[in-house]
Amino acid sequence: MKKVKTASFLALLLAFCIQGTAFKADGYKVGDEVQDFSLKGIDGKMVSLSGQKEVKGYIIAFTCNTCPVAKTYEDRIIALNAKYAAKGYPVIAIQPNDVNASPGDSFQAMQQRAKSKGYTFPYLSDETQNITKAFGATNTPHMFVVRKEGEKFKVAYIGAIDNNQGDPQAASQKYVENAVNELLAGKTAVTTPSARAVGCGIKWKNA
Repeated sequence: MKKVKTASFLALLLAFCIQGTAFKADGYKVGDEVQDFSLKGIDGKMVSLSGQKEVKGYIIAFTCNTCPVAKTYEDRIIALNAKYAAKGYPVIAIQPNDVNASPGDSFQAMQQRAKSKGYTFPYLSDETQNITKAFGATNTPHMFVVRKEGEKFKVAYIGAIDNNQGDPQAASQKYVENAVNELLAGKTAVTTPSARAVGCGIKWKNA
């Protein structure tokens, strides 16, 4: 019965979402240096990678309020920040969708969602979508782990959080956690540097 329910749940998600098939050709690749950015958070303050001098890196989540897959991973993103922020890898969440195409991802809706879920990390709006394009994010959620080298940040991991959308306890591969753990252990390259991100396609502005 549990397997049937899980299969039905995944089928429902896929009915609402578009699977990502590849990273954008012009986006960051593993090993690339990430250019710093400045985006407005739900508290009205501007946030940048260089804003926290004590960090060892970041877990960057391109996510949103409306995607069913993003919602299933929301608690896992919250848990990642709870587990790794104090260890030097805090979460930064970025909402990439065009709000005209997805009104449920408006700035006000972002504020309401973050408050209702008790976000303890910055939730930023990429209104121009320039940062999303620079990273090459295609889906929500789409994860990037970046590690700090001197004053630079380099991409160490790109892709999915884990390999089970429906049940976090059933995930046999926790890609983001494994990557951060290896970086904290002193590795400069992680064992699994990428895994296909599966979720709703980002809602792009009309050209």
